Amino acid sequence: MPQSPTGRPRRVRYCAWCGRRVPETGRQGRPRLYCAQSCRQRAYERRTSVHRGGLPEDAVVLSAAELADLQDRLFQLRCAAEDVVTAVDDATDPTDVRKLAHQVVQVAAELERLR
Repeated sequence: MPQSPTGRPRRVRYCAWCGRRVPETGRQGRPRLYCAQSCRQRAYERRTSVHRGGLPEDAVVLSAAELADLQDRLFQLRCAAEDVVTAVDDATDPTDVRKLAHQVVQVAAELERLR
């Protein structure tokens, strides 16, 4: 893990818009929130459209396509969890159950990415 000038490990930062890792610049000051100017612009556009629409600041706005994608990924997570339950009920080999559990973790980690 990269270290700061004080010798402490630096916290890895992720883009507030797309979720990608924010590159370290080594500069001082306020930490970057976005990985690129385009992500910063998209976030600004979303904030202003939410403000104009009279929605609260903490409102989450999803397009129909984004909602459908989120629902698909939630379905994948549920199916992966059901596979683990079925494997345990069938007394499947612990190695296979472990593989299924890792698959659940992988699907859940992907689900954390909203965009």
